[in-house]
Amino acid sequence: MSRQHFGELLDELELRWESRCESERHDRRGRGRRRLAGAGPKYELAFRDRLVITLAYLRTGLPQDALAVVYDVGSSTIGRAIGEVRPLLAARGFAVPDRPGLRLRTLEDVFAYAEAESIELRLDGAETQVRRPQAGRPGRRAFVSGKRRQNTIKTTTFSDGQGRLLYSGAERPGRMHDQTAVRTEGIAEQFRTRPGVRAKVDSGYQGLAKEFPRQVTAPPKKPKEDDCDGDNHAWREARRRQSSARICVEHTNAELRQWAPMRRFTGRRETFPETQQAIAALISDRAAKRPTRRAHSTALVLARDAAC
Repeated sequence: MSRQHFGELLDELELRWESRCESERHDRRGRGRRRLAGAGPKYELAFRDRLVITLAYLRTGLPQDALAVVYDVGSSTIGRAIGEVRPLLAARGFAVPDRPGLRLRTLEDVFAYAEAESIELRLDGAETQVRRPQAGRPGRRAFVSGKRRQNTIKTTTFSDGQGRLLYSGAERPGRMHDQTAVRTEGIAEQFRTRPGVRAKVDSGYQGLAKEFPRQVTAPPKKPKEDDCDGDNHAWREARRRQSSARICVEHTNAELRQWAPMRRFTGRRETFPETQQAIAALISDRAAKRPTRRAHSTALVLARDAAC
């Protein structure tokens, strides 16, 4: 993370943190402040240190005891700092390329932005290994992924044609198929209400492409064994082109996996959505600063006027 990015986060979140702390004190007192601001016991860690600790924890997945040794405080202080700053990072939303100050927080925002800017979305799922639920707990098998044969939580990732993260969330158990998630998360409903939105998906969303053939593009189906060589060659070329246009969302998922908690989440599963949202929001900040590549026109232009 650059110093500029850290400074922007510090300016954005410090006032929110102070306001929330003051609101909690007011609720505990049940009345307004009687002493001047600054009176009373002081914090062991300033907000700058709390933000650094939370970022280090999200990036590396270091145990809280190790961070406590570095800052010479108790592990409970580290856990309290992370528990206070992480919700602020998760609530920020996702940055929009070429639109400073504008952030997307829901699926409705993503589809509205894509329709207004004529952006073709890329859609894919990502899996993160999580701790195995306790034996005898209801719904334990729901987290066993049929693909990875591990206990996972799946998320849905949206990006633009350059792989810049626009949205990541809609957590679900690892056993749930991508096509089922389309129904439960409301993605199909968004395509139905916004017919101008286009998207490219992988073979896991064939049902979505069949329901919205003019909006969603999936890899073509493999021809039969007795088809001619020309059909097989056309299928391979169409599949290659579709994969080349969709691979950018795979790169976006790879950016998420560079953060240790997104490769293997060792915390409580109840805190995974908040952790995932905080990491994805930070990645979107960096991705939104990439310059937009404009498509070059292929129209023929005369170098000089033709002679009559």
